[in-house]
Amino acid sequence: MRKRNIPFLFRLNEQEAEAFRNRVKQSGLTQEAYVRQVISGKMPRDAPPPDYYAMMKELHRIGNNLNQIAQKAHVLNVIDVQRYDRDMKKFEETVRLITEAVILPETLEQPFLSGSGVEKKEE
Repeated sequence: MRKRNIPFLFRLNEQEAEAFRNRVKQSGLTQEAYVRQVISGKMPRDAPPPDYYAMMKELHRIGNNLNQIAQKAHVLNVIDVQRYDRDMKKFEETVRLITEAVILPETLEQPFLSGSGVEKKEE
């Protein structure tokens, strides 16, 4: 049985539909995935440029090479372990920040799923 078995139909005017289609296209997601992210309190980001994945692959390759060098240097006892660990953590943190900035959706201030859905009026 499907996890998502509740169909949901809604209507948009021409402007809303065009804006929705444009945002979905820019995100690179399906319409369903886009709406699910927004409902869960995330604002999808635009799809990354095509060379992003090639650059990240290269960064991961560099990280793997650094690990291999470190293993060899450790066996030969010619490595400053603390400096290496510090620099590797910095490298991994940089890769994480790049991924977060480019790929991961932004969190909305007040997600739709967080409350009852009933807005309180300010008096």
